[in-house]
Amino acid sequence: MSFQERKIPPYPLESCEESQANREGSQAGLESLTLLGSTGSIGRQALEVCQGLGVRPLYLACRKNMRLLAEQIESFRPLAVSVSDDKAAAELRQRLRPSFIETEILTGQDGLMELARRPSGRCLSAISGFAGFAPTVAAAESGHDLALANKESLVAGGSLLMPLLRRKGLSLYPVDSEHSAIWQCLAASPRRALHKIWLTASGGPFLHYSREQLAQVKPEMALKHPNWQMGAKVTVDSASLMNKGLELIEAMWLFALPEDKIGIVVHPESLIHSLVEWEDGALLGQLGLPDMRLPISLSLSWPERRNLHFPRFDFLAQRQELHFEAPDLERFPALKLAREAAAEGGAAPLILNAANEVAVRAFLDSRLAFTAIAEKVERALQHFSGAFSLTDATMDDIIECDRLVREWSETDLA
Repeated sequence: MSFQERKIPPYPLESCEESQANREGSQAGLESLTLLGSTGSIGRQALEVCQGLGVRPLYLACRKNMRLLAEQIESFRPLAVSVSDDKAAAELRQRLRPSFIETEILTGQDGLMELARRPSGRCLSAISGFAGFAPTVAAAESGHDLALANKESLVAGGSLLMPLLRRKGLSLYPVDSEHSAIWQCLAASPRRALHKIWLTASGGPFLHYSREQLAQVKPEMALKHPNWQMGAKVTVDSASLMNKGLELIEAMWLFALPEDKIGIVVHPESLIHSLVEWEDGALLGQLGLPDMRLPISLSLSWPERRNLHFPRFDFLAQRQELHFEAPDLERFPALKLAREAAAEGGAAPLILNAANEVAVRAFLDSRLAFTAIAEKVERALQHFSGAFSLTDATMDDIIECDRLVREWSETDLA
């Protein structure tokens, strides 16, 4: 199914009138949360937001950072947690023994899926990469509204996830700062007046590097983002501009737009998080400091806006110029590949994402040059062109397609 063929309305957008009515008639705020990926960058900040909002994290999922997970359990006393395997569970029990805390510990993929299905007020999906797809679908199947930080669930599995949300009448609240910004701006005018949306990109640490300089980039250099604190994979994707390509595909699903209705502009200051352009030529943008706690908070408190006393942008004390430029698709071909995959639709975004995850892991392990990431992704797109159809695909079908692309991509690294 191509993006152009979809008839699915966007989530969680409301008209101005509906939004106002919801504010006036809203009940008590969110009380509990399932947090998938509690020890990652988004997860840690989400727990800070939970403290400010008075939201109890009932369930936490973590793969391997047992030290931090033990601290989170001691602070928040969740009912259950999920970890990668029995070895991690044994380490966690050892760390918790002095506190006499008896939080239930689930293990493996089955434990993660069970945790995602348990009832809570909302599920925040913050597991990095395609690994977050299956538990995100499981949470939706169980009737959870979603706060989504795992863009890969839509990039690879939007054809399954969005209809599922529609059938169950669930809401999806974007956590990515760019998509949160678009969501907020779209509430300002009738949808029929929309002309285009603009995703802003910082450009990463290598914005003005030459191709020769990019070829010499090492992992430790790519992990130093100038504006944001993020996990390793997302930070590398930001440096290659692949992250913006993945966000473009995510935006297509979220806002039911074709690829040519989504522009990308480099904005190094990261103060304007994205913009909406209306038919009359007006542009509305959402501005703020580069702080992920803000979109996380909104995804958990909507339709309310709560003052959690985070730092604010001071126009007088922080005077600075704002700059904009077009992304250079020759020096950063990953974004070009993502646009092409987005326009093609079908399985192309899944192939793009799977090959990119393998290539980024190889780069972080110093097995692949930075400039070779996009080259490996392009080879995978060419190799699997027309190989898969995601029409009526199940979760298992999508997982199997992803597995096949990864298997081939690993072989292609040799």
